[in-house]
Amino acid sequence: MTRVADDPDCRNLLRMNRQGLMRNCEGVARRDFIQTGLGALGGLGLTQMLGLRAASAAAGPATGGPVVPASDTRCIFIWLDGGPSHYETFDPKPDAPSEIRGEFGTVPTTVPGVHFSDKFPKLAKTFDLFTVVRSIAHVQNNHGAGNHYLMTGAPTPVPVGCGAYVTFHPSFGSVVSHHRRVPHGLPAYISTPRVARSGGPNFLGAQHAPFVIADSPEGKNFRVRDVTLPKTIEEGRAKSRVELRRSLDTMRRITDTAAADPAVSFDEYYARAFDLVTSDEAQKAFDISLEPEKTREQYGRNDFGQRLLLARRLTEVGVPFVTVYNGGWDDHRDLFTNYKKDKAERVDIGVSALLQDLAERGTLEKTMVVLLGEFGRTPKINKDGGRDHWSFAMSVLMAGAGIPGGQIVGATDVKGYYANENIYAPEDFAASLYTKMGVDPATVLHDTNNRPIQLVNKGRLIKELFA
Repeated sequence: MTRVADDPDCRNLLRMNRQGLMRNCEGVARRDFIQTGLGALGGLGLTQMLGLRAASAAAGPATGGPVVPASDTRCIFIWLDGGPSHYETFDPKPDAPSEIRGEFGTVPTTVPGVHFSDKFPKLAKTFDLFTVVRSIAHVQNNHGAGNHYLMTGAPTPVPVGCGAYVTFHPSFGSVVSHHRRVPHGLPAYISTPRVARSGGPNFLGAQHAPFVIADSPEGKNFRVRDVTLPKTIEEGRAKSRVELRRSLDTMRRITDTAAADPAVSFDEYYARAFDLVTSDEAQKAFDISLEPEKTREQYGRNDFGQRLLLARRLTEVGVPFVTVYNGGWDDHRDLFTNYKKDKAERVDIGVSALLQDLAERGTLEKTMVVLLGEFGRTPKINKDGGRDHWSFAMSVLMAGAGIPGGQIVGATDVKGYYANENIYAPEDFAASLYTKMGVDPATVLHDTNNRPIQLVNKGRLIKELFA
């Protein structure tokens, strides 16, 4: 096994960790990128993705059958990478001993008798808009495996190397991309600001990898790669379609051999990119500056809050699956100090604003919002003032798409050690998510060796989400 210090990929990841780009105690090795079909942490460019989609269409129906329209439900999947503590979020234990209870108090929600950690007061006030499932549990107690399980609904084999693992399943977003068509030339699956380690398409192919929006919407010069119009178009100097097309030629062209199949005309996917950058609907969706200043303030004038607002705009124009990645939740040390900073506050402000905004706009019923990480944290606070990995109890927030508000599903024991009431597995979570998205969880896909792989194995619906 290669030591972390000897592996250039791992050394690079350690550098990223120091820069705050990734803070988990495990890294991601080169094989992760290869297996997910991304080839790079930043995901695919738009023209790359469209080229791969065109090549796939030219080759015949996608693996597992033709792509067909499904439900019109959209999903904003908020991923708190590293594993947020259930104690310090939605399942506090005020009566437990201090070494378990921790430093924070509780705050009452809109439902009598239900309390959250006092670090989430705004979400407590909007509890009538969402459900918290307190009883999801599994045994994949490391980042690679837990991440895969909660982003795909399938367990993974034993991890190897520097946080790497062999993965067999595509992510939720990639499966939805496989099943859905999107108007205005928009991608079916978007992730911002990066792709989580198990957020890729695996055997479905890179055409179902997420389109990544890496730049911060909070920045004054926010631009989306491969989508921003060239200056000649922005300034109205392109007088004809021919001139317009010539101007678009200044955008990055496909050079990947994987996408440059000679059997596929460049025009087939160039035309799709052309449709996107000349579509008023698509351009407006990406232009967050069109939002009223009051709305932007409500989400929080920070990177995370503005990405949530961008996700709302994208789902409104038909993008079915948007992942908002938020790292830094692997609190092995200084957990209470970390939560006292703005980490928890940004999530509290941003997510509560998103839910209220969707409800006020009348779009919450067709937009599912999910907030989770890969597992919870250990009951006993460790010597470094943190909590370690604990997959036997975790909380998941779910809203919209007909999910009742003001509901607690399941429970953990009095000290929060184990889910002990109405216990659900990641397969059940996956089956419920797919059903809400109009995807049959019993669908059988076929991998690159034509082996049948069931989308969800023995998952049952979390019935309380369908009340």
